[in-house]
Amino acid sequence: MTGGTVTLFLCGDVMLGRGVDQILARPGDPALREDYVTDARSYVRMAESAGGPIPAPVDPSWPWGDALRLLEASAPDVRIVNLETAVTSSDAFAPGKAVHYRMHPANLPALTVARPDVCVLANNHVLDFGRAGLTETLDTLHRAGLRTAGAGRNAAEAYEPVAVPVRTGGRVLVFALGATSSGVPSGWAATADLPGVAHLPELSPGTAAAVVRDVQRVKRAGDIAVVSVHWGSNWGYLVPRDQRHFAHALVDGGVDVVHGHSSHHPRRVEVYRDRLILHGCGDFIDDYEGIGGYEEYRDDLRLAHLVTLAADTGALTRLRMVPLRARRMRLGPAPSEDAAWLHATLDRVSPGVRLTLEPDGELTLVPPTAGAGR
Repeated sequence: MTGGTVTLFLCGDVMLGRGVDQILARPGDPALREDYVTDARSYVRMAESAGGPIPAPVDPSWPWGDALRLLEASAPDVRIVNLETAVTSSDAFAPGKAVHYRMHPANLPALTVARPDVCVLANNHVLDFGRAGLTETLDTLHRAGLRTAGAGRNAAEAYEPVAVPVRTGGRVLVFALGATSSGVPSGWAATADLPGVAHLPELSPGTAAAVVRDVQRVKRAGDIAVVSVHWGSNWGYLVPRDQRHFAHALVDGGVDVVHGHSSHHPRRVEVYRDRLILHGCGDFIDDYEGIGGYEEYRDDLRLAHLVTLAADTGALTRLRMVPLRARRMRLGPAPSEDAAWLHATLDRVSPGVRLTLEPDGELTLVPPTAGAGR
């Protein structure tokens, strides 16, 4: 197979639990065990105080808002999301955690409406209600025909990639990992006989080599390998050296896209050897409106990433980042001044790449060597 392109939709954290769950048609128990908030409906009230009334119960498409129209118009070949919530009715709160996210299984249409091809589960909230909660999450998603990466009923299932056939004849392989640096406890790691996540204890050369071996074991000619990794802190633009080196080692070993998430706002965009590294995609759907303390990061602004790759080499040919703004727990178009702010910020924190702000407000990146491959 030669020629052609493959386009991926990538976004950051899709957090349909807690406050978002409460505005949907079948909200679960609103009880929380946080230091300051004990009822998930409090997050709804905070969002309404910031943006106006929310007409609960809302349609399943409400949290996605204009992102659904974007997905239909852009028609990506593969849609990949990081689902950062347990899908469970369990009340077995994981001990020692400050925040727990759960969406009632009956509200699953709020996820299926976006038609994700892969739901990444390797993150620090998928076991918020224990291994039983994870098992219910897996059962609920799989019954709905959704494919998952990064968590499973045992280690073999958790570390196994999802292979999505694409129209060019190859496959998009999605591997998913949750790093300790993002708050994934080591005790959440899947074992030979226990459910859990695909855990990444450290961002070391040795762990990178292990991931590369897994990729090389299944990747064949015409495949595109994506490693989706939950890593790093929630706030700030600093990308640690070990994270950059880890991402480079993955690319050196045959990975075509590093899809990083965990930060609540977008972080550095990097192109290394014609391969895209997203160090932090930022949140996509959450219930954070009205929460103060980190206003300088503009976490109300979200990015939909449309990544176009050469089908035969995996090299980046174009990146489109479409700015959206969350208001009333719904995604809408970002005003032009907000798109300009995102452009200036990402340009500043992404040395070595040139981002263009298009007249329609999109941010684009076309590498000088687009299509050249390695």
